[in-house]
Amino acid sequence: MANPRKKDTYVKEVVPALMEKFQYSSVMQVPKLSKIVLNKGIGAAVADKKLVDQGVEELSLITGQRAVATKSKIAVSNFKLRENMPIGAKVTLRAEKMYEFLDRLTTVALPRVRDFKGISDKGFDGRGNYTLGVTEQIIFPEISIEKVTKITGMDITFVTTAATDEEAFALLKALGMPFVNKNNPE
Repeated sequence: MANPRKKDTYVKEVVPALMEKFQYSSVMQVPKLSKIVLNKGIGAAVADKKLVDQGVEELSLITGQRAVATKSKIAVSNFKLRENMPIGAKVTLRAEKMYEFLDRLTTVALPRVRDFKGISDKGFDGRGNYTLGVTEQIIFPEISIEKVTKITGMDITFVTTAATDEEAFALLKALGMPFVNKNNPE
């Protein structure tokens, strides 16, 4: 099986570009994408347990990997939430599946967002990780609009080995993430 397109791009183009830009002394210092985590919080799951199963199924379709239900850690009486109740779904992608998902996200899903002008660069956490919020799951072509009962969003977190946000930004930009161009805000 051939390497995913984004992995080839990383090895052939991104590594040399980042080596030159940040003056790394070794190829091992170049930051890399270690995993992508998709997380879907389903607040209405307190009343309807089927929504969690639907969320798990949607994340599994989008990623091609089985998602798991997440459970509450604490009880909150005001929300009628008990400890260990299923309230969301998540999936962690690594290696080939991670690069395949990144490719589909940047080339197919994000351009389908209405009035898309790029993603914000404000989602960095200070440690080289980036989180992107997606408001509708229907931007992914794997989701059939007829089967969707409720439009829900999700968080997509890109975990990198970068030491700073600047290095992580350069890595994700080089991998094809469509960040908003500050010089041309239009």
